[in-house]
Amino acid sequence: MSINYLALANPGVDKLHPYQPGKPVEELERELGITNSIKLASNENPLGLGPKARAAIERALPELARYPDANGFALKSALAKKLGVDTEQLILGNGSNELIDLVYHTFVNAEHEIVYSQYTFIVYALATQSHGAKATVVPAKNLGHDLEAMAAAITERTKLVCITNPNNPTGTFLTKSELSTFLAKVPRQVLVILDEAYTEYVSEEERHPSIDWLAQYPNLIVSRTFSKAYGLAGLRVGYMVAHPELISVLNRVREPFNCNSLALAAAEAALDDEAYLEEAVSLNRREMARYEQFFDKQGLRYVKSQANFITLDLQRDASGVYEALLREGVIVRPIAGYGLPSCLRISIGLEHENQRCIAAIEKVLSQGV
Repeated sequence: MSINYLALANPGVDKLHPYQPGKPVEELERELGITNSIKLASNENPLGLGPKARAAIERALPELARYPDANGFALKSALAKKLGVDTEQLILGNGSNELIDLVYHTFVNAEHEIVYSQYTFIVYALATQSHGAKATVVPAKNLGHDLEAMAAAITERTKLVCITNPNNPTGTFLTKSELSTFLAKVPRQVLVILDEAYTEYVSEEERHPSIDWLAQYPNLIVSRTFSKAYGLAGLRVGYMVAHPELISVLNRVREPFNCNSLALAAAEAALDDEAYLEEAVSLNRREMARYEQFFDKQGLRYVKSQANFITLDLQRDASGVYEALLREGVIVRPIAGYGLPSCLRISIGLEHENQRCIAAIEKVLSQGV
């Protein structure tokens, strides 16, 4: 007798679809029988593992038979010093995704509403549905957050507002003034996740003082990651900064040993590798300009980005171009699943990778695909 496992699952699970990551190089080459492919689909740091992080991993290898520090004391201490906060304001996670879901798991139930923007990080929609809450999706403004409309969408049932800045997958950016004005409007009982996964790529003069805002807004949660600019996507380590009492509540629910030993060691070392971070940001800024100049020359529409990717809007169904680029050995990210079927998101790679991607786009479009 067969079992309907979906019927046994919690409400909302039946309507969920698994998160779709960027296509792996190995999968593409296996399917098409090609070699020497490049992947510009998942917003990874193209420089690879930094030297200090690599050395820290090698030093940590002999202790892998032992459990990691469940509290992440050394990494928290390094973060607290860098950010100017207390260690009690920090929580570590298996990537920032785990921590976002931890906030939901701790504070959200089926009686609540969650406010987030159209065309933003898809994890908010998945988490909202899996926890049985009601999604209040606010229409985007210029492919980014309409904070005025999001503030107006808050009701007595709203438990959480989610904001990604710079936004993924579009790359749009909210200014200090826009965010501070918004936070002042949010009732104190409504939590706000400010997801800053790409904040290191934002120019210093435009970066907002989100950590400083924590003293003024105890309902604010700042989320960051080592997966992007710090080059540790494969190790999965992120962190949140918030009021110490809020962090204490999250720690009641957090899984023990949720950050492995190599991740903790590498993240602490990466945080101290300012030369690597500077090189990554400089490369990103320089190569972003390469794409912008090409798109401008070709008369192609794109979204100005403050992250490590750029979104190309073909103003028509982009699936054919995506498939044609795969045949050229270039993997980018279609974002029809975000409601943007005309767009392709392109991660900024190394110079030769970007040159190859640009040449492939030019070739495909010249063929009338």
